[in-house]
Amino acid sequence: MILVAGPASTRLGGEVAGLLGVKELAHECRRFPDGEMEIELRDGVRGRDVFLIQSTCPPVSEHLTELLLLSDACRRAGASRLTAVIPYFGYARQDRRTGRGSLGARVAADLIGTGAFDRLMLIDAHTASIEGFFDMPIDHLTAVPVLAEAARRSVGDNSVVVAPDLGAVKLAREYARLLTVPMAFVHKTRLSGAAVEAHGVIGDVRNRVPLIIDDMLSTGGTIEAAVGALHAAGAAGPMSVAVTHALLVGQARDVLRRLPIARMIAGNTVPVDAAADLHLEVVSVAPLIAAAVRRHHVGDST
Repeated sequence: MILVAGPASTRLGGEVAGLLGVKELAHECRRFPDGEMEIELRDGVRGRDVFLIQSTCPPVSEHLTELLLLSDACRRAGASRLTAVIPYFGYARQDRRTGRGSLGARVAADLIGTGAFDRLMLIDAHTASIEGFFDMPIDHLTAVPVLAEAARRSVGDNSVVVAPDLGAVKLAREYARLLTVPMAFVHKTRLSGAAVEAHGVIGDVRNRVPLIIDDMLSTGGTIEAAVGALHAAGAAGPMSVAVTHALLVGQARDVLRRLPIARMIAGNTVPVDAAADLHLEVVSVAPLIAAAVRRHHVGDST
């Protein structure tokens, strides 16, 4: 087994390699003056079982290109089997087409398909139906158990798990089951890529302390709208937040600093550091990935 960590997942890849006790393959990514990239492996992979870890986080197009160049280098160098581990899959939210718009998830899936991967591993990829966009087999992993365990000390008898929109209800149900607390959800309408509007809360949150959960936190607009709706519905504070992918783009940090959030928990599927000003704690998904890689390598389905 050989592990290759792409530029977007250097730290996470190092953690996974350490847990597995395997060699992490060195490579060089060169950028030319015109913006083109070239990747060269520093060691051989002929006849080896290669696992390539690379999140397609911002800048999404650049990291997607790096993933494909790495896969091409591994294939041309003679890898016997190639598995892509994509902790965060960019374009996953573009899984439906409206009007004359493009279908980004399908386009991105087709591009990844050119990498000739034998298998793909994703973590909490926004919707389970995303698997239908790919022609290769997919292992869809979830970070919910590890995040729920980290959130447990913030949960009490008067807590409630809250999905900030209908799309996160399935995740909220799993958090609620693991933490043995009730759940509710916010009825939300997205106005643009950064703006959302909350219409109300479905479920009993009065005098309860919310744990707001989601698969990703991008601009912070969804969390901000959920907090406002929960306050209007009589929820108590301070609230907590748990997300798998903390993208924190745009004005997200400024938005979150304004909110009455006592604790925020995020996975390290994308590069993110703990931040005291955001009460942000980072929980590693490396053990989750290492376990899945080990099972796949030895052919264990359990």
